[in-house]
Amino acid sequence: MLPLGWYAVVFVVAVTTTALATWPAISLATAIGYVDVPKDRKVHARVTPYGGGAAMFVGFCISMATAAAIPAFRPLFHASSEALGVVFAGTAIFVVGLIDDLRDMSAPAKMAGQVLAASILYFCGATMYQFHIPLTGQFVVLSPSIIPLVTAVWVIALTNAVNLIDGLDGLASGIVAIGSAALALYGLKLEGLGLLPLSNIGPLVAIIACGICLGFLVFNFHPAKIFMGDAGALFLGLLLSASTMVIGGRTPPASGITYFFFAPLFLPFFILGIPILDMVMAFIRRTAKGTGFSTADKDHIHHRLLRLGHGHRRAVLTLWAWTAVLSSLVLTPLFIPSLTTVVPFAAIVAGIGLVLLFWPDQRSRAVDEPSEPLAPALVVHDES
Repeated sequence: MLPLGWYAVVFVVAVTTTALATWPAISLATAIGYVDVPKDRKVHARVTPYGGGAAMFVGFCISMATAAAIPAFRPLFHASSEALGVVFAGTAIFVVGLIDDLRDMSAPAKMAGQVLAASILYFCGATMYQFHIPLTGQFVVLSPSIIPLVTAVWVIALTNAVNLIDGLDGLASGIVAIGSAALALYGLKLEGLGLLPLSNIGPLVAIIACGICLGFLVFNFHPAKIFMGDAGALFLGLLLSASTMVIGGRTPPASGITYFFFAPLFLPFFILGIPILDMVMAFIRRTAKGTGFSTADKDHIHHRLLRLGHGHRRAVLTLWAWTAVLSSLVLTPLFIPSLTTVVPFAAIVAGIGLVLLFWPDQRSRAVDEPSEPLAPALVVHDES
């Protein structure tokens, strides 16, 4: 296993460089008019600069360059082209998000950009090769012909999930920080058990994703001084999709370790449970209304929490707490094997609780749709 101290060094570099890059990003974005203007469906009441995505991208690139210069990480960069694949795919999706922030790309054009990023990951080998079947201990080896499709679907799903949840100050960055931290711990534990090769890029990408989110969160927590925009949300989704694929889609069957019967590739459904649930609810809601999936509305989970009387910070902290609970379900069996059998039941209870808490019903609609317009202080920022 690679020395944890070097991972800590890269993590500190990610936090520091992102925070330092955010200061000029605020000034530059304001100067060139790269800003988010308050609208009816948004929560913020003042003009706020974008540019957080650019700061996180800079922090990511510097962190990857730092890791590449550390001898202990040499196997990650010289054994395969996966590290370069993540950098190139991240660059592609960042540019797509940046254009969307500036010009509002059409849904097909944005999806084409996501497919391009997924294709880069595939051709560089940063993808999944197998799929574990939960609760059975069995797994399916993906055929070469289907891997590109699976990679594209995975990238599209996670990038959109992060983009849709990015609607309150600090919400998306906090959720991704918690989820990527859990994913990094999971991957490092697998390496310690000898179930992942030291050349696996997943834990490093997850640690850097956590670091850049925390560095940005200093400026993004309510009241936010800067937003990440689609450039940042899509970029974070790409990092999570890449790291989950190379960790969860590479883990071999583990004799005697029953936890792995729960399918490592299902990790995102735990650590990103809130964004994925929000995405599914948005798809059902917009399909039922006959609108396109890309049609924005104010019925996301975070909007509902605000309309139900939660303050901005309390709503964000509530969703962070749920993410932490779901992430703990991933890590608990690894560190406390005796609780392995409890995880499926706890996951079911948590899932039902989330649906019951956030799913729209007739009673909540009476609260969600007040007869009087919302006060300016309650206008909610939604970058989705």
